[in-house]
Amino acid sequence: METFFTALNGLIWSKALIALCLGAGLWFSLRTRFMQVRGFVEMTRLTFSGQKSDAGVSSFQALALSMSGRIGIGNIAGVATAIAFGGPGAVFWMWVMGFLGASTSYVECTLAQIYKEKDNEGRYRGGPAYYIEKGLGMKWYALAFALATIAAVGFLMPGVQANAIADSITNFCNSTTACPDLAGQWMGMDATFAFKLGIGVIVGLMLAAIIFGGLKRIAMVAEVVVPFMAMAYILMAVVVMLLNLDFVPTMFRIIFESAFGVHAGFGAMLGLAIEWGVKRGIYANEAGQGTGPHAAAAAEVSHPAKQGYVQAWAIYFDTMLVCTATAFLILATGMYNVVTPDGTMVYEGVRGMAAGAGYAQAGIESVLPGWGAGFVAAALFFFAFTTIMAYYYMAETNLTYLTGHTVKPMATLALRLGIIAMTIFGTVRTAEMAWTLGDIGVGLMAWLNIVAILLLQKPAMIALRDYERQKKLGLDPTFDPDSLGIRNADFWRKAP
Repeated sequence: METFFTALNGLIWSKALIALCLGAGLWFSLRTRFMQVRGFVEMTRLTFSGQKSDAGVSSFQALALSMSGRIGIGNIAGVATAIAFGGPGAVFWMWVMGFLGASTSYVECTLAQIYKEKDNEGRYRGGPAYYIEKGLGMKWYALAFALATIAAVGFLMPGVQANAIADSITNFCNSTTACPDLAGQWMGMDATFAFKLGIGVIVGLMLAAIIFGGLKRIAMVAEVVVPFMAMAYILMAVVVMLLNLDFVPTMFRIIFESAFGVHAGFGAMLGLAIEWGVKRGIYANEAGQGTGPHAAAAAEVSHPAKQGYVQAWAIYFDTMLVCTATAFLILATGMYNVVTPDGTMVYEGVRGMAAGAGYAQAGIESVLPGWGAGFVAAALFFFAFTTIMAYYYMAETNLTYLTGHTVKPMATLALRLGIIAMTIFGTVRTAEMAWTLGDIGVGLMAWLNIVAILLLQKPAMIALRDYERQKKLGLDPTFDPDSLGIRNADFWRKAP
């Protein structure tokens, strides 16, 4: 079974998907005339404004909800893995994916707003399944995406986040005497297994307390936790860099030289740097994957492009700040390994350590002894936990789509229990299998969504031009799809 999933993952994540993600980002950047550059000030202004309502959340809450999905294990362990298998140059290609992905995020999130609707409980719902059906008129395609998303975010991807939580806490316990001894047996079970299972049960109970409160509770938790933890993590990276200031110029030189294949040690890894940089960049910032639009559709805004701008800004924050913070923690301290596909060790800075969050922990420990393991474990817990919360919301939205835009209590209960069970299970399975299943989920969604938004990009471009036109007139833009020739945007249509 493991061999099958590994082969399937290799098929999904072929070079074709890498090219599709980069190509779509470049195409949307050109089509929007690089709105991620021209509109940066407007992105920032809109991010911290906006109103919420009984039906929807504020722009900032929608941002926090989408960021809780974006900022997860991919921002720490994912970056470390990219460096381990793609070399330091992978960081540059993550930046490229983040820059281009901002325009992709604008397109998919604006489409989510254009084609959103209310469910039978009066809450905003939207996402790829909705805009595929309404915008492309392809019901079968929409159903395929909804089913793939429920499988991915409901059952495949939570295990990656939960596994990282358990591993990081276990690593912390192994580095301190404050935790119980994890050697030997506990109640007839391997002590480490029993400890991780206990972590899983606690995380599952915490998750239940939040997701049973619905979207409002999820958004409220994300609004508080995500910005605080992200800024604390970035601050720690800045501190580590300042303490290694002499090596910082060398670090940048290594990144750029290996990104273009001219570094003496990592030059031969150019193809791997691009592959792993794009792959982990997508996993981290989720641009084009189709996850962000679910949260974007929940925002209360007067014009769809507003939330498109906000979600483009989210990609910058995720990739350029949080992912970069991890890269600098690792590279500025030299606490990483680089291994080629045939097993050749190109660089060994942490002897015997597998690629993952341990690199970041070792990086902090090297300059701030006693801080690394605990701080990264705490960061990973909050990042991963809030990501699982966001995954549940995405799965629930697609379940609502499948049930005819109506919330079915028993189906919702089954989904909640299912994602809690998969979270607990994820803490005790191997990291390799967790990542493989997670990659399959990300890849499936990316294939389906990027093809869809390439086919359906026109309404998002019309919305951007309309928004910019109204801003030049000094107006607070509002949206009238009929006057713009956009069909099936029923939520926005003015009553006759």
